[in-house]
Amino acid sequence: MVLVIVVAVGGIAIWRTTSAVTGGDPVITVSRSACGQGWTEPKPGPQTFQVRNTGSVTAEADLVDPATGTIFGEVEGIGPGTTRTMQVTLGNGTYAFRCTPEETDPITGPSVTVTGGAERAGPAVVPVSRNDLLGPLRDYKAYVGAGLDTLAADTDAVRRAVRSGDRAAGETAWLKAHLSYERLGAAYDAFGDTDGAINGTADGLPGGTADPGFTGFHRLENGLWRGEDLAALGPVADRLDSDVHGLRDGFAELQIDPNDLGLRAHEIMENTLQFELTGHTDYGSGTTLATALANLDGTRAVLNVLRPLLSTRLSLSDVDNWLDRAERAIRAAQRPDGSWPPVAGSPLPQREKIDGAVSGLVERLAPIAAIAEPRRVP
Repeated sequence: MVLVIVVAVGGIAIWRTTSAVTGGDPVITVSRSACGQGWTEPKPGPQTFQVRNTGSVTAEADLVDPATGTIFGEVEGIGPGTTRTMQVTLGNGTYAFRCTPEETDPITGPSVTVTGGAERAGPAVVPVSRNDLLGPLRDYKAYVGAGLDTLAADTDAVRRAVRSGDRAAGETAWLKAHLSYERLGAAYDAFGDTDGAINGTADGLPGGTADPGFTGFHRLENGLWRGEDLAALGPVADRLDSDVHGLRDGFAELQIDPNDLGLRAHEIMENTLQFELTGHTDYGSGTTLATALANLDGTRAVLNVLRPLLSTRLSLSDVDNWLDRAERAIRAAQRPDGSWPPVAGSPLPQREKIDGAVSGLVERLAPIAAIAEPRRVP
């Protein structure tokens, strides 16, 4: 399966394509020596291209406006000798296939003019280069750096509360610190193994929650809310605080992959739907709804730095509306005293409303990863 971005009249769609070939479809060749051959009868409206890699290395193919570079369809990961399907809906205008074999500069094939149909309308995906992402990456790294300063102060408070023997204070400090960490969603891949030490679960560990490899926020949560002796939790809090300070102190040397910004704009809330709203990551505190709200904050932070790039490529008004809708649905579950019910203890209609709002948001965030993916351009 490969991913195809399609910008059709009226909007953006994501297509998953297979290698099945349908008789009568134009077969477009892709290689280092030739690109875009085979489109001899251009027509407007819905159509299917069979994109065949006749070269010796893996390639990708874009259907573009040759004057502006705007992308109307994309097929990635076409292996040598492989044919992939590209489905598009085209309005009047000039198009060409742009081929990018591995370790080769992009090649633009012959231009083809489509007439007799509707005028091109709706959003178009103008390619994003790595240089385009330098500003958003800089701004996001500043956001994460400030967030890590806050987090380090928060885990200091967790350590002090646990070491003092005050369980209630420890629980309060734990939640504050954990939400500070969850607001840094898009930076996770830059944190490497440290993320597992700080916020990993017991999944896959031979000893489960008793496994020595279970550390960090959820290990401490498991002990605080399930009555474990605070003296035994002191080293756990110390380790968490030490790991956070180490992350904060070394963050300036870490690199955030440009791909992560677009990916995490979608994946933060996708993970929220899968793990937080199911209660999978609840180790006793019953605060996964609060975590979901923090994840919304993290998603907004990513979108804010990407907004200048996205504003000319994707209408964000619908995304913003669904962000607000998801936030309202989650906040409605919060108790009058500010505490949170566990997911399993929430009324079914309320859970369904939250799930529906977050699912709708995830659907609308999905195109951002593909749109914000940095591409090689001529």
